[in-house]
Amino acid sequence: MRTIIFNSSNVVAERNNTTLVYNFPNSVDLTGASIAVSNVFMYYSWYNISAALGNNTFTYTVQDSVGTDTRTVVLPDGMYNISDINSYLQFTMIANNDYLITSTGSYVYFAEFIVNPTRYAIQINTYSIPTVAQAAALSWTQPSAGFAGNSLPATNTNARIILTTGTFNLIIGYATSFSTTASTAGTTLSFLSSITPQVQPNPNLLIAITGIDNKYSNPSTIIYSLSPTVGFGELINERPAQFNFNKFLAGTYNQLTLQFLGTNLQPITIQDPNMTIICVIQDRDDKMDDIGSGVASTSSSQMQQLLTRSGAAVPSRMSFPRSGF
Repeated sequence: MRTIIFNSSNVVAERNNTTLVYNFPNSVDLTGASIAVSNVFMYYSWYNISAALGNNTFTYTVQDSVGTDTRTVVLPDGMYNISDINSYLQFTMIANNDYLITSTGSYVYFAEFIVNPTRYAIQINTYSIPTVAQAAALSWTQPSAGFAGNSLPATNTNARIILTTGTFNLIIGYATSFSTTASTAGTTLSFLSSITPQVQPNPNLLIAITGIDNKYSNPSTIIYSLSPTVGFGELINERPAQFNFNKFLAGTYNQLTLQFLGTNLQPITIQDPNMTIICVIQDRDDKMDDIGSGVASTSSSQMQQLLTRSGAAVPSRMSFPRSGF
């Protein structure tokens, strides 16, 4: 077997660190040869929310004495858990003066996102905006230019969360075009995800290499799936328990292109170009067994025992990406 290494020097410029090209010293005939991933070292550095993913905007409304004020929340590109999203919602409410102040100086917001682990869901709570008289009785005051510079509403009306733009709804597990209701009953309203939240829409990356003849895969170039088991920004150290060889299409090659794909099979934006991907090529004349990268010296009987006992720690369906809720 032969080893080739993709690293930061192979990253193609202006491709969002998702495409790497390895140039062979000389043209090589890969007819009958196969390739497998041996090791991957890279940082967990792809966002779960961004303008490119189309999932970074939603709107909310608040009622004042004149009418309804509609605000758009635009999340900067980044990695968010649910508490981060809720914090940015509050930040936007402060920027728009859509809050009240208690007698002790605390801020009162009228909508929030929280995790409901018992229901495996994201819960939206909306709260009733008080009238002038009710706010006075509670010793709550408006900030300067609060609620678009108008008075509080004449009747209680809950703030609303509206998910009609992009695919932010999928992050928190709600149907397309979902919006909370605008109750005038003066009560708190709660809503639960109706579909499974996809807090990280790309919980794993697919590795594709040009020239692969995998008739069982679409696209046929996919050779490996990488799932981070570390926190965002930490080093991923991936070592397959066993080489999974995929054959090349017959022919002579000058270079190989490796690409990282998201779950939608499209190239994904990776923030950190510091990476090393080690692959092994097995020529048609190689007689070595397809053994794992870490068990090259294991005997046949030991290998059988290892395979029998193998129980690789697969993340539970209930374990959300390390970005978390």
